[in-house]
Amino acid sequence: MSMLRFCNQIRNNAPHSLRFSRFINSLQFATVKAEEISGSQPAEVQSLVQGKWIQDGNWNTILDPLNGESFIKVSEVDESGIKPFVESLTKCPKHGLHNPFKSPERYLLYGDVSAKAGHLLSTPEVSDFFTKLVQRVSPKSYQQAYAEVYVTAKFLENFSSDQVRFLARSFGVPGNHLGQQSHGFRWPYGPVALITPFNFPLEIPVLQLMGALYMGNKPVLKVDSKVCIVMEQMLRLLHACGMPMEDVDFINSDGGTMNKLLLEANPRMTLFTGSSRVANKLAYDLNGRVKLEDAGFDWKILGPDVHEVDYVSWVCDQDAYACSGQKCSAQSLLFVHENWGKTSFMHQLSTLAGRRKLDDLTIGPVLTFTTKAMLDHKNNLLRIPGAKLLFGGEELENHSIPSIYGAIKPTAIFVPIEQILKKEHYELVTKEIFGPFQIITEYKDTQIPMVLEALEKMHAHLTAAVVSNDPLFIQDILGHTVNGTTYVGLRARTTGAPQNHWFGPAGDPRGAGIGTPEAIKLVWSCHREVIYDHGPVPNNWQIPPST
Repeated sequence: MSMLRFCNQIRNNAPHSLRFSRFINSLQFATVKAEEISGSQPAEVQSLVQGKWIQDGNWNTILDPLNGESFIKVSEVDESGIKPFVESLTKCPKHGLHNPFKSPERYLLYGDVSAKAGHLLSTPEVSDFFTKLVQRVSPKSYQQAYAEVYVTAKFLENFSSDQVRFLARSFGVPGNHLGQQSHGFRWPYGPVALITPFNFPLEIPVLQLMGALYMGNKPVLKVDSKVCIVMEQMLRLLHACGMPMEDVDFINSDGGTMNKLLLEANPRMTLFTGSSRVANKLAYDLNGRVKLEDAGFDWKILGPDVHEVDYVSWVCDQDAYACSGQKCSAQSLLFVHENWGKTSFMHQLSTLAGRRKLDDLTIGPVLTFTTKAMLDHKNNLLRIPGAKLLFGGEELENHSIPSIYGAIKPTAIFVPIEQILKKEHYELVTKEIFGPFQIITEYKDTQIPMVLEALEKMHAHLTAAVVSNDPLFIQDILGHTVNGTTYVGLRARTTGAPQNHWFGPAGDPRGAGIGTPEAIKLVWSCHREVIYDHGPVPNNWQIPPST
C-alpha cells in the first residue's frame, strides 16, 4: 500500500470531528471579503427559507456609514413574498422540532454544531473576517468588534457537547401513592421569531438564535438590514458546521413586511431587541407573546468613597463612548458624589473623551440619530436652569459620514439634580440618545433620596453600576433599585455583556435575558409538567360515593 493511499484511508476512517479540522483554518463558507466591500464592489445579501437561499428583485441599497457609497445590496422580501416564510413557520408543530420525548438526538446535534462553530470562530482567520465585517457595517474600533466575535465564540464553546441537552434537564417529585410521580420538563414553543438590532450584528442574533434552536424551536430571524450581511455569513458558517439548512429561516425586509409576516404566521413567541416604541407595538399586535430587551437608559452612581480616580475615569469613558455610545448598556446618566469633585475626575473624563478619533473608529457614525437631532437635543438640555456643556457638543471634523447618520464628538452635559427631578425636565433629561451622549449630575449625602427618586421614575431597567466599596451604601442603592444587570464595586461598569453572566432587564414580565442557561430556558422554553400514575390500584378498591 502506498503511503498516500494509507494516509487517505486513515483520514477517511477518522471521526468526523477530526476530519473537520482540515476545514477550520479556511473561509470556504464565506461569499464576501470584508476588506473588498465598497461602492465599486458592492456585496449582495440573500434571504433563506425552507432550506434554500433566495434572491428577490427588490434591492435595498445600504450606504457605507463612513463615506456614503452604496456598498451593500440587500435582496428584501416585500409583503407579496412572505408566503414561503409563513408556510415554513406554520409547518412546525407547537411541540417543536425536538423535545425530551421527540428526536432527542437533535440535542446532541446542536452540541456538535456549537463545538465546531465555536472552534471555527476562534481561529485567527475567521475571527478577523467577522471582526472586520462587523466594523464595515457598524463602525467601531477593532477591539470592540473583536470583543463581540470573542464573546460569540465563547458562548458556542459553552454549549458544546452535552451542554445543550443539559438545558432540557427535568426534575421529578414523588407522588401521593405508589406508581405516581410528577416530572417537570422544559418545552419548546415550536414556531418562533427573532428580531435583532444593528449595534451588535453578530453577538445578539447568534446567542438568541442558538438558544431558540437548542430548546427545539423553529425560528425565523430578521436582522436590521444595515448589518444583516454579518448574520448571513454566520448562517453559512453554521451550515458548514452541520446545522440543517431547513432549521432556520432568514428574512430581509422592511418593518412593515416583517409585521405582516408575524401576524399571518402567528409564531408562538417572538424575541425583540430594540426600541421601546416597536417593542410595545409588537406586544400589542402579538397579544403579549413576546420577550423584550428594549431601550436602555442606564445609570451609574459614583459613591462617596473615592478610589482609583484614573481607573474609574477610564471605565466611565468606555461606558459612555465606546462603540460611539451605541450600546443598550451605555452609560446615559452619571451621578457623581461631591467628593469626586475634589479630584481630577472631570478633567480626566474630558481628556479621555478628547482622545477618541474617527481614524481608529473609537468615535464614529451614529446609525439611528442624525447630527442635527443630537445637537438639537443638546440645545434643549442647555435651556434647563443651571445646565452647562462639559465637553463635546459639536459635529465631528473632516468627516464624510452621510447626513442620514450622526457624527458628533463625545458629549457630556451637566444638569443639576434638583432640575432633573422637575416634571417639566425629567422626560427630556432621560430621553435615550443612542450615541456618544451622557448627562452628568452631582449629589451630596443629604441628596441620596433625590438620586433614588430619579431612579424610581425611570421606565427602562437594563444595566446600572454602583461604583463604591462601601457595603452600607451599596446595600442602600441595591435595595431601592431594579435594573436586571447591575455591576457593583470599585470596578463596576454599565457595559459589557459577556457570555458568563445573565444580561437583560428586570421589572417587566416580558423581559428577556441572553447568554446563560437561565436566560435560554426563560426565553426559549416553557414549563411542562407530566404526572405519571401507573398504579397499582389498591386491592379491594370499590367505586366510592359521588363527591
